[in-house]
Order: sequence, then structure tokens, then C-alpha cells
Amino acid sequence: MRKRLGSFRPSRRLLFAAGTAAAASTVAATAAEAVPGSPVATSSGLLSLGAYGSGVLGAWERQARAISNEQQIRKTRETDGVFMFGDSIGVQDGPALARQLTQLGISIAVHNWAGRPVTPAVDALDLWAQQYGLPHRILMSVGSNDIFTPPAVEAQVDRTMGIVGEERIVYWVNVQAARTAHGPDIKVADQRNSAWINLQLADAQRRYDNLRIVHWAEHLASSPNRLARLLRDGLHPSVPLGQNARNGLIIEAIKAG
Repeated sequence: MRKRLGSFRPSRRLLFAAGTAAAASTVAATAAEAVPGSPVATSSGLLSLGAYGSGVLGAWERQARAISNEQQIRKTRETDGVFMFGDSIGVQDGPALARQLTQLGISIAVHNWAGRPVTPAVDALDLWAQQYGLPHRILMSVGSNDIFTPPAVEAQVDRTMGIVGEERIVYWVNVQAARTAHGPDIKVADQRNSAWINLQLADAQRRYDNLRIVHWAEHLASSPNRLARLLRDGLHPSVPLGQNARNGLIIEAIKAG
């Protein structure tokens, strides 16, 4: 599809630079606050950093979730609001985002699940599409948990766009991870894998005219002190500063259409 001439197209250098300083961030964090993935012990007693250096994604199915009830889903569909599919950042920031959207007269239904990577989030989108139909706007707030297997993202973005079709708009928040609970090698791998994911999103935006990227990673990289102020653990937004900043970018994108 042909892109709009005014759309933002970040360079690969910018995407790789986005948040590089996070690897040296000193924000305090606990392992419980980080992405549910970490180095794991092997049978030899050595730590496995997984295939991509960030560790291995842990079990996420029993983690915290926030899923709208059927009444809210149907109301959002009928009023052409926003369907949101997210991970732990969505669980944390979703209620504040919902309040802001409600003030703008926009309804929202959420399917947020901590620790969830992109593939099962797209499964949830597909299920809602079949059960309820879709509104004009879809918000994808996922990808952070794919630092463990970044090549998986491209196919799931294509799958998402196939589900929503050409007449709806998908807003996808790009990612920034360099978890401060882990050592410098893992932080560097996190950052590298975040950039890899973001490049796939940027490439997909060139293929799909109805895909809008919410540039969270670039926002964090645009000022030296933003990483420490807006992230509490190298990944999750701080509250309220980071939460307000990230939600603000999402609101701006939705208002822009």
C-alpha cells in the first residue's frame, strides 16, 4: 500500500540509538518487576541466556491480567471505540489510559495480560474479531516480551494487519527494554533486541498504510534523563511520569487518526 507522504519514518540509526543509554541506567528494580524472563540454569549449572542473549521467557499464563467483560466489549464495538491488546505495561497503564479516552468520549475495551508476547496477543485479537467484530481503531501495546525471540514479531504484525483489514487503523507502541535487574550483558542484549523489534515495526509501517507506530523508544531516547525518570526498571513506565508520557503519546496518535 502507498504510505502517506507526511508519515514519520525513523532511520535505522535512530532506532538503534533509541534508549542505548538504558544499558547504563541505575534505576533500582527488583526481579519481580522485570519482564518475566531471565537467565536459567542449565544441567551443567551454567546460565543460559537463550538464543538472543536476553534469557528465556517464563510462564506468563498465571500472571496478572485485565480483560474487559462482554458488556464493555460490545459497547466499545457498537460505539466504534478502541480495542486494546497489551502486556504488563497495559495492565499497569490501561486504567489511566481508559480514563483519558473516556474524557474524550472514546470507549475502550482491553485485553491486557502481563508477560504475554505478541503471538498470543494476536490470538486474542483474532478471537474478538470473530466473536464481536472490530471497531475502527486497534491499539497493540505488546512486544516487550518478544526480546527473547525477536524474529517472531514480523509475522505477527502481518497477521494482525490481515485480521483487521485495510479499513481499520492499528496503533502499535514500539518497545524499549534494558532491564536494570540484570547485568550489563543482558541489558545490552535487551536493547539490541528492542531495536530489532522496532525495526520490524518500522518496516511493516512501510507496507501498511493503516499502521501507525507510537514512538515510545524514540521519545525516551530524545533526552538524556528520560530513561531514568520515565522508566522504573528499564522497562515499565514510572508512575505517574512515565505512565503519563506513554499514554500521552498514545492519545496523540489516536487523535491524529
